[in-house]
Amino acid sequence: MKLGLINSAWAQAGKDTAWGIRKTKEIGFDCIDIFTDPLDIDARERKLIRRECRKQQLPIVSVCCVAVGLIDFNPSVQRFHLERCRKFLDLCCELEAENLLLVLGEYIWNREVIPPSEQWRTGVENCRRLAEVAELFGVKIALELEPFPLSLVNSVDTMVQFLDDVNHPGFAANIDVSHLQLAGVGAEEVRRLKGRAIHVHISDCDGKVHGDLPPGRGVVDFVPYLSEIAALQIEGTMSIELEYSPDPDQIETWVREAYSTTLNLMLQTGLKKP
Repeated sequence: MKLGLINSAWAQAGKDTAWGIRKTKEIGFDCIDIFTDPLDIDARERKLIRRECRKQQLPIVSVCCVAVGLIDFNPSVQRFHLERCRKFLDLCCELEAENLLLVLGEYIWNREVIPPSEQWRTGVENCRRLAEVAELFGVKIALELEPFPLSLVNSVDTMVQFLDDVNHPGFAANIDVSHLQLAGVGAEEVRRLKGRAIHVHISDCDGKVHGDLPPGRGVVDFVPYLSEIAALQIEGTMSIELEYSPDPDQIETWVREAYSTTLNLMLQTGLKKP
């Protein structure tokens, strides 16, 4: 597998886009994932991303999209977010990204006011529409498993069921290792995603709350998870996800540490060859 970095690590530390792309290549990453919103950036920023990534020979693998409105009960909100996600797919095409990383969000009102099955159905229908558009662009959608109790997809069971219900070859799973830990999902359950996962996120956590720490700074036992992921034989990327460094001035040290520990884990489990 390739080893990538989500560029939000740099942005949240106040570093500009071009600097972050250059530093990502300098550290040694194979590729990069872009966290941005096409409704918030202009043509100059899109051109900058394309130019810098090509200059650094750093392929863009994934564009990250949080679209909780896809499961909103208001049709107008759904329409807006469908159109917004189409803009994300346009951006994926423009940046020549392989996939759109999609986060759906959570059930509202503690699953008590609107039947959960209705929210689930809404999500399935809207994701199928997006997958059909993505197919036209040659882009796949990778759905992220979130670890929170009310998340629509928060276990391998719900991931498999959602993929089955969407029933589109271009709609697949993202595996986030720290999310599996937080959700209490055992490493052996990853086997059920064979042939259905196309992208991986890796970070560490304290085992209690979402953390996105460099691997080794938390409690995740990575080797069993990564060994199971290696057995899936995914022809894709493992991207490091780092959020909210405690010392933004030392973000480069934070990212270099994450790169080193993750690379060692990938070598140890056969995800990368020496």
